[in-house]
Amino acid sequence: MPHRTSPAPVPAGARLLETIHGPADVKALAPAQLPQLAQEIREELIAVTARNGGHIGPNLGVVELTLALHRVFDSPRDAFVFDVAHQGYVHKLLTGRGGEFFRRLRQSGGASGFLTRGESPHDAFGAGHAGTALSAALGMATARDLRGSAEHVVAVCGDAAFTCGVTLEALNNVVSATQRLIVILNDNEWSIARNVGAISRYLNRLSTNPTYNRIHHDVEAFFKSFPAGVEMNRVYNKWKRETKDFFVESSLFEKFGLRYLGPVDGHDLEALAKNLEFAKHCDVPVLVHVLTKKGRGLPAAVAHPERFHGASPFDPLTGEGRKAAVGSPPNYQDVLGQALTRFAQADRNVVGITAAMPSGTGLSQLAATVPGQFFDVGIAEEHAVLFAAGLATKGIRPVCAIYSTVLQRAYQVIHDVALQNLPVTFCMDRAGLSPADGPTHHGLFDLSYLRCVPNLTVMQPKDEDELVDMLHTGLQLPGPSCLRYPRGAGTGKPIKPTPALLPVGQAEVLREGSNIMIWALGSMVTDALALADRLAAEENLSVGVVNARFVKPLDRTLLLSHAACIPLLVTLEDHVLAGGFGSAVLEVVQEGDCPCAVERLGWPDRFVEHGSNVEVLRAAHGLAPADLHRRVLARWGSLQAERIPADL
Repeated sequence: MPHRTSPAPVPAGARLLETIHGPADVKALAPAQLPQLAQEIREELIAVTARNGGHIGPNLGVVELTLALHRVFDSPRDAFVFDVAHQGYVHKLLTGRGGEFFRRLRQSGGASGFLTRGESPHDAFGAGHAGTALSAALGMATARDLRGSAEHVVAVCGDAAFTCGVTLEALNNVVSATQRLIVILNDNEWSIARNVGAISRYLNRLSTNPTYNRIHHDVEAFFKSFPAGVEMNRVYNKWKRETKDFFVESSLFEKFGLRYLGPVDGHDLEALAKNLEFAKHCDVPVLVHVLTKKGRGLPAAVAHPERFHGASPFDPLTGEGRKAAVGSPPNYQDVLGQALTRFAQADRNVVGITAAMPSGTGLSQLAATVPGQFFDVGIAEEHAVLFAAGLATKGIRPVCAIYSTVLQRAYQVIHDVALQNLPVTFCMDRAGLSPADGPTHHGLFDLSYLRCVPNLTVMQPKDEDELVDMLHTGLQLPGPSCLRYPRGAGTGKPIKPTPALLPVGQAEVLREGSNIMIWALGSMVTDALALADRLAAEENLSVGVVNARFVKPLDRTLLLSHAACIPLLVTLEDHVLAGGFGSAVLEVVQEGDCPCAVERLGWPDRFVEHGSNVEVLRAAHGLAPADLHRRVLARWGSLQAERIPADL
C-alpha cells in the first residue's frame, strides 16, 4: 500500500480534509493520519447533510472503505463503479470536490447527490438506481481486455444490490467475460429499509458464523505477527478460503466463479488495504465481502438507519428532523399509505407491494397495521410487477407502489399486466420533480411510456382528497391502472370520510372561459387557476380551467366541445412535453379536425439538473409563473394578429 513514511505537512490550524485536493493527497498521508481524516470526513458529511439533507447513513458507513480504495488504486485510471452512488459523497470529497462546492450538495450550483460523469472524470459511471454497478463494471473490464490495457475496475455494491435480478444476471456472466474484476460487497444489512429475502439471510449466515469468525480472528493475529507483504497476505487469504467451508457452506459467489475474500471489517483500514491489495494482484475475478455499519459516527443514524438513509435536514447534535409547521398538509405518500391501509382493512383481497421503499411510498403504515397484506420484495421492481400480476390472476387486488422514475425498470407492465388486462394498481410517487435528487429521480417520463399501452387507465389527482378517490376507483376497475402524484405535501384539502367513485375518463371543469381554456394535470391545476386569474385581471381575458384527471382515457367529448368554440387551448403538465399530456390533447384536436390552437406548457426534451427547489428549476426552464403568463399571452397575441386583415 503506497504511503509516505512521515506525515504530510498540514498548515497550522487547517484540517487534514482541507489539504485533500485529489487521490494523490490521500496516498501521501501516513497511515497514522488516516483515522483523523476519517473523523473529519464524517464531521463534514454530518454538517452538510444536516443543512441540505441527503444520503447520510450510507456515506457514514463507507468512509474507511473509500479511503482504502483511493490508497490502493489510482482513480481515474482505475475505475470505481458505485452501485446507486448514494454512498459517493466520500469519493467526491477525496477527488477535488470539497469546500464550497460540496457544501452546496444537492443545491443549484453545487455537487450532485449522486455520481455523474459530467461532474468529474473520477465518476466512471453515472448512477442513481440500484443494481447497475456490476453490469457496468463488467462492461468496462471487458472493454479494457479488448483494448489490451491494464487498469483495474472495481464495482462497489451494497448487499441489497444482490437482491436485484440484474446484479445476478451480471454475476452469471462475469467469468465468461473477463478474468480481472474486483467486486466489493458492502454488507450493512440495509438498503433503504432492512434487507429481505433469501440472499439477505445467506449473507448474514456467511458473515456471522461465530466459530468461523472466532478462529478467523485468532489466526489473523498470528499472520499479522509476521512482516507485512503481498506473499504473506496471499498465504493468509488462501487459509481463509480453504477453511471457511468447514463452518459455512461454499460461497455462492465461488459457485459463480469469483474468488471470495472475507468477511473483512469495513472500518479497519489496514485490513481493507491488505485485502484490496491482494485482490489487485489476482488473476481471477474477486469478491471482497466487507462488513460496514450504516450511519457510523452519528448515533441517531445508527439507531434509525431507515430514516437516515436519505434524510431531510436535521439537527446534527440530536438527529431530530425539522418539525413541519403546525397545520401543514400531509405528504401525498402518507395520504396514500393511510388510504390503502383503510381499504385493506375493509377488504382482505387488497394488498400492498413495495420494492424496498416502505417508508418512501407510505406503505410502512400498511405493514404496521395489516402485515399479512403487505409485501416488501426488496430492490426487485421487475419481480414486484410480475408478483402483482400473479396475485391478480387469483382475485387479489394488488397495489404496487413504485416511484415514477423507478417504474421504468419494470416496463413489463406491457406484456405481463396490460396485455392480460390484470387489475393491478400502480401508485407512482415522485411524479414530477424531485429537485435535490436530480435527473435520476425526476418523474418526468412516465406518461410518455404508459400512455401508449392499451388497457391502462392513467390518472393524476389535483389534491389529496382526489388521490384517495382515484385509489378507490382504481381498486374497482376490471383492468390495470396507474396513479401518479408528486413528492411532498398536499394542498391541505380535507379528505372525505367516504371516497367517491370517479367516472373513468371524465374531466372536471373548474372554471368556464370563452377566450382560453387551460387543461391542467394534477399538481399544475393550482398553477392554472393562478394563471387564469392573472390573465383575467391584467389582460381582461375570459380564461377557463379544467382539471383533466385522466390522461388515458382522455375526456374527448369535453375536449372536442372546447376545441370547437374556444380559440386557444393551453395544456399544463409537470412532465416532459414529448409524448406527454399535451401531446394527447394535440392528437385528439387533430383527429377531430378542430380549428383551435394548442399551446403546450411542460418540461423540455432534456434531462433536468438537480436544484435547490422546484421554483429554481422551473425558472431555469421557462416554467415560472411569469414565464407561463408570457408564453400564453404571446400565443394569444399571435392568434389575434392572424385575424386582423393584412390591409389594416
